[in-house]
Amino acid sequence: MFGFFKRRPLLDPAASQWIFATYEWALRNFGSDIFYEDTVLVQPTNERFSDLRAAPEKLVENIFDRVRTFAAMQDWPCELQAQEPDAITHVAPFVHMEGAPRGPAGTFRITAADGQAQPRALITYNPDQVRDPGALVATFAHELAHYLAHSCEDDPPGGEDLHEHATDLLAVFQGFGIFLANSAFSFQQFQGAGSQGWSSRRQGYLSQYELVYALALFCQLKGLTRREAEPFLKSSLVPFFRKSWKEIEVDPGLAHLKTIDVRKKSSVANSSSEARA
Repeated sequence: MFGFFKRRPLLDPAASQWIFATYEWALRNFGSDIFYEDTVLVQPTNERFSDLRAAPEKLVENIFDRVRTFAAMQDWPCELQAQEPDAITHVAPFVHMEGAPRGPAGTFRITAADGQAQPRALITYNPDQVRDPGALVATFAHELAHYLAHSCEDDPPGGEDLHEHATDLLAVFQGFGIFLANSAFSFQQFQGAGSQGWSSRRQGYLSQYELVYALALFCQLKGLTRREAEPFLKSSLVPFFRKSWKEIEVDPGLAHLKTIDVRKKSSVANSSSEARA
């Protein structure tokens, strides 16, 4: 009779169930041992990214190399390429084009390079993101998660229809949840010579709240404290992160995920050796 006092779930139940199921898929296919023993929560600190004052071209390489290292994919063959820049939307003083086409934040495809028998990944990025290193980290994390998912024979929960969403979550699973959550949506002021206004941008496939929820689950599985992620989140996301933490810590799905024990380190080491050969 007092059911109306029950707290409503933070996410649609189907969404939260899918997040738990996709974590289980990731743990089983990519190794719970790798997740618990090697994966770190990547934070936007000088310790994690020590060289962000380089020229734009070198900055991109530095960020890409760091993301590959944190993802433990530095030996996976891949090529990085810049896309065409987005169209200029400030066409005149006080005139800003709405709905102008924008290129994707990044793309991924498998290709065979000239003279290379072994396929490699071609990852592209939007050069406009050089002005936002955090968004660039999120882009590279997402595209490298594509590469990792490509190595898996089992489809993620939801199949092909939710493949891009699962790629976002896999990037969180690899430790980049802070960057994906902070970059998922931005609403900011622009001001130039005689022009000013506001612009919004979305990046990725999961919502910022779904990403925050997935980040809270990551932290609890890894035995981290809230303080290891919370100070680095946008202030607008912190209340939802705290609520997600409380909801997840009493969810039976958390205990179930902790029982999964799948060891993949030896097979990953072998595949890395083959990649270097």
